[in-house]
Amino acid sequence: MKKTFFAATLAVFCTSNVQANSVGLYLGGQIWQREASGFFGDKQNPINSDLKKAQQNNYFVAAEHPFPFLPNVRISNTKFDTTAKMNVVQESKFDNETSHVNLHVNSDLNASFNISYIDYTLYYQVIDNSLFSFDLGIAARDFDVTATVTTTTNTVTTTSDFIWDVEEHEGHDHSVTETTDTVTTDNKKKSKVVPMLYVATNASLPLANLSVFAQGNVSLKDDYSLYNYQVGLSYRLLDQAEMDFNLTVGYQAEKIEFENVNNLYADVELKGVFVGVIAHF
Repeated sequence: MKKTFFAATLAVFCTSNVQANSVGLYLGGQIWQREASGFFGDKQNPINSDLKKAQQNNYFVAAEHPFPFLPNVRISNTKFDTTAKMNVVQESKFDNETSHVNLHVNSDLNASFNISYIDYTLYYQVIDNSLFSFDLGIAARDFDVTATVTTTTNTVTTTSDFIWDVEEHEGHDHSVTETTDTVTTDNKKKSKVVPMLYVATNASLPLANLSVFAQGNVSLKDDYSLYNYQVGLSYRLLDQAEMDFNLTVGYQAEKIEFENVNNLYADVELKGVFVGVIAHF
């Protein structure tokens, strides 16, 4: 549903740009090579082992206009997932006068943490000239989060009993081994809309067609600690009346922390370098 709405919004913006030359349309995308750290899952049993590196794509569309009292509009889409694996081995022994029990429990835990969100942003260009720009606005982050934990447990129970043979007047040990495999899956899902503060700035450098930029969002709700920021360089590869085309490179970081969202806890940080493109019509 979200992807359909995003595509429909993009089509509307494209149509508006054709009909009105005074409206500027921005289309952009990034490839982000990020690594994850932190934990997610139940508060009592957090998953924090071997969070894998991954590559993800982000993209956005924005429309700006010359009407000073109406906000500009920006819609961005982000999706990422990370996985973790753990192995837990437990050994236990129980003894009494006639029997001995050895218990070996080997548990393989596979976990995945998936988040996708769309930021709907309304912002104003507080400063906008050929050398420097500063944007300020409010975003509604509509995000879906899913955490899935699958545990495969192999239990080996060995029982040794001392048996007395009356006829032979002697005793011997008798051992019995039982193996049990158990697979359990715990799946948690939650959707939420969180208000965010949006800030963006861009400054031209003395070198031709080169500028430095920064952009960020931070949550405005106390029970969520969400923020993301990026800083980088932009190079204007094409500068024509009909279209500008920019190449970007930089560093991006994201923090996702919340408690008791449908019994789901998370404290995950993602960071890494990115490359991207921005087209301005």
